[in-house]
Amino acid sequence: MGIDLPLLWVIIIGFGLMMYVVMDGFDLGIGILFPFVRDRVERDIMVNSVAPVWDGNETWLVLGGAAMLAAFPLAYSVILSALYLPLIFMLVGLIWRGVAFEFRFKADEGHRPFWDKAFACGSYTATICQGMALGAFIDGFKVVDGAYAGGALDWLTPFSVFTGLGLLVAYALLGATWLVMKTEGKLQESMRRVGRPILAALFLVIAVVSIWTPLAHETIASRWLALPNFFFFVPVPVLVVFASIALSKTLAGRSHAMPFVLTLALLFLGYSGLAISMWPNIVPPAISIWEAASPPQSLGFALVGALFIIPFILAYTTWSYYVFRGKVKAGEGYH
Repeated sequence: MGIDLPLLWVIIIGFGLMMYVVMDGFDLGIGILFPFVRDRVERDIMVNSVAPVWDGNETWLVLGGAAMLAAFPLAYSVILSALYLPLIFMLVGLIWRGVAFEFRFKADEGHRPFWDKAFACGSYTATICQGMALGAFIDGFKVVDGAYAGGALDWLTPFSVFTGLGLLVAYALLGATWLVMKTEGKLQESMRRVGRPILAALFLVIAVVSIWTPLAHETIASRWLALPNFFFFVPVPVLVVFASIALSKTLAGRSHAMPFVLTLALLFLGYSGLAISMWPNIVPPAISIWEAASPPQSLGFALVGALFIIPFILAYTTWSYYVFRGKVKAGEGYH
């Protein structure tokens, strides 16, 4: 039996995108929380908690995009053609946010508030655009003869707007629980307090998306509700409920790392639900991973490079997080 190269590449791309959501999610979440923290020292602590690692987090986004081009050129052309505008605005937000991140440390007192606002604005823009692109992906694309045949604004729907706002909530919870783990004192306690209503909002978002999606897409409804699939997939929503309850308790308690771990578990469960709903299509609603894949020779050649570089990325990422482990305190950090 030969290796299913398209399946292997989907796993690689899915892993890369999940790593991006996890790692860039919490530092985008810090930008989302920025307007709600007024104290300058606390803002500096928030930024210093991600300063050593934030610029490496986008590596996974680049990896996912490059892998999509190499392994699934049909999917790459359709998805990018359909989502040019939200993806361009996302990149603008990420660039603007990165500039603000660096400049706020060097700005004088008169200009620092401007760069603080720019940092938050870039974070909101990038996150909402990512969420809207996700919503448009779930809704699917109009494809004729292997090319995108929809309009430039087909991605802009009530569902995509809701998923854009929903991702804001998810990243805000990631940012809050990251700060619970990385800070102490007043800032940590304030993040515990805001974390609980954000968790309630995220649970509501998950519930609405879980109901809205099958109602709007009959194939997704049949995937989840048909027997025996229902019994295989029902652990996902059950685990979401249990993880949410556990997260609420840890936020109210004294645990430092567990709230962040449980938030990651919630995101992973949401990611799993998305995979179940979309499988095996890489271009919803009807183009499968095997139909969109490159020739086997191309997949095999590119796989050699991917399997060579991914361990280096993982090693660098692990080492950087290990070196900068521990709490971030006032007066310490990025300069």
